[in-house]
Amino acid sequence: MRPGLLGLAVLLIALGGLGAAFAVTSVKATGSYLAVARQVPQGTALTADDLVTVQVAGGAGLAPVPASQRAQVVGKRAAVSLVPGSLLTMAQLTDKPMLAAGQQQVALGLRANQVPARRLLPGDKVILVGTPEKGEPPAVTRYDATVIDMALDRGNATVYLALRAADVAAVVLLADADRIAVVLTPGA
Repeated sequence: MRPGLLGLAVLLIALGGLGAAFAVTSVKATGSYLAVARQVPQGTALTADDLVTVQVAGGAGLAPVPASQRAQVVGKRAAVSLVPGSLLTMAQLTDKPMLAAGQQQVALGLRANQVPARRLLPGDKVILVGTPEKGEPPAVTRYDATVIDMALDRGNATVYLALRAADVAAVVLLADADRIAVVLTPGA
């Protein structure tokens, strides 16, 4: 046998072995991960229906959430808007309220006819208008707020809002006296 052919045979065997090792490594790196099934606005708590399990091979440098952690992510809030078909990462989620510096969260219990839309979404901008007491001269107070979340229950709504810390006490007193209106405004 010629030495050149023998060298070529050894090279081909070595390349075949490397190819097989790569194939085995790629198959081992395949795993089940969580992906986004539908649009999830920023600030919205994730539900099981928002997630789908996908198989991903390789993915060096990615940090997707394993499908086995579904229970740990359901209920967390989206820190950013989540797009259908994208892999979910823990960096996209938070347990913390979506508050900026100097803001506090308040919950307003409202009747359905006091809510300016069927569903207020996280990030919606609203104005809280304080109305005067009966028999008092018209004096209107106004407070800017951002919707964090909303829950509906049999004709009642609880709207969770972020507003300036300095405005919280006045808003709570107006809401307690049923002297507050919620107005939806265009987002900023």
